[in-house]
Amino acid sequence: MQVKRSPKRFPSQKMKKVFGEIAASCRKDDSLLFESRAVSQIVQPEGRKFLMTDTQFEDISSTRIDPATDRPVKTAMLRGWKRKCPKCGSGDLLRSYLKVHDSCSVCDQELRHHRADDAPAYLTILLVGHLMAPALHVAYVEFRPEPLTLFTIFAVGCTGLSLYLLPRLKGAVVGFQWARRMHGFGKED
Repeated sequence: MQVKRSPKRFPSQKMKKVFGEIAASCRKDDSLLFESRAVSQIVQPEGRKFLMTDTQFEDISSTRIDPATDRPVKTAMLRGWKRKCPKCGSGDLLRSYLKVHDSCSVCDQELRHHRADDAPAYLTILLVGHLMAPALHVAYVEFRPEPLTLFTIFAVGCTGLSLYLLPRLKGAVVGFQWARRMHGFGKED
């Protein structure tokens, strides 16, 4: 005697059912908001399709910055890379290796708003790793130096490149934040 079993419901079928119920409730009640910007289609197991769109949260066109008064990002980042003030390009940005001045000595732009945090260090690691790893591979495959020689050369190279890039990338991050009016840089002009 065989026992009839109900068909198994796989997790994907359960998810389709859940999303179908959400879509059906959206058609009834527009108070549900979806953060997704894309229009997505959900197909239920029966094959019925529901179209889900998101609702506008607010009109942000009034908060947009006029392109005529917008700060140029590329110029600000280049000035920051040179360790100069992102606004005027002539005052010093850094007072020591990585300390940012509170304000520019030339144009009095406040620089204390910056929040560079760990971004320069992450970018430095990313760049040094992507530059030195292929160089290490090529040096080992082509020249086959002694391991201690290879280690010494690349340890000095990684250290030197990191020390060179870190303050410049910090300046570029501060310049980017100034140009995008982040962290209080938009309050004064």
